[in-house]
Amino acid sequence: MTYRVCFVCTGNICRSPMAEIVFRARVAEAGLEGLVEVDSAGTGGWHEGDGADPRTVAVLEDNGSAGAHTARQFQSSWFSRLDLVIALDSGHLGALRRLAPTEQDAQKVRLLRSYDPAAGYDLDVPDPYYGGADGFEECLEMVEAASTGLLAAVRRDVEGRAV
Repeated sequence: MTYRVCFVCTGNICRSPMAEIVFRARVAEAGLEGLVEVDSAGTGGWHEGDGADPRTVAVLEDNGSAGAHTARQFQSSWFSRLDLVIALDSGHLGALRRLAPTEQDAQKVRLLRSYDPAAGYDLDVPDPYYGGADGFEECLEMVEAASTGLLAAVRRDVEGRAV
């Protein structure tokens, strides 16, 4: 049975596609490609149908990652097929938990940086949209740092299903 992870930010053109692409690469490197499905969405539909922000694409390409992306809005009905919903900041966390049809679904929502032990108390990935390239670089650093812990947690869940 496939384990499904969805990353969610505001418009699904900066942070969540970056997290999706980075984490999908980590999943492939770990040999979990056939077992874990990774995608992303936004809490709003402002950018539905658009590609990733060109600055997101540039930062990913500069760091050896790439991937196609089309923005979409997260739907409440998706909770039933998802195992883990990863919010990129506390605003997304609250919005997603309010959108969850059941308490069990609300418990699927976690903050990305909660998987980074070095993150401390500030678990938000800042929105780089209104800033320069340095904000996108910082975003990528945070995503990469949290991806190690997230991959370990997903691996445990996937292996737990096989037992």
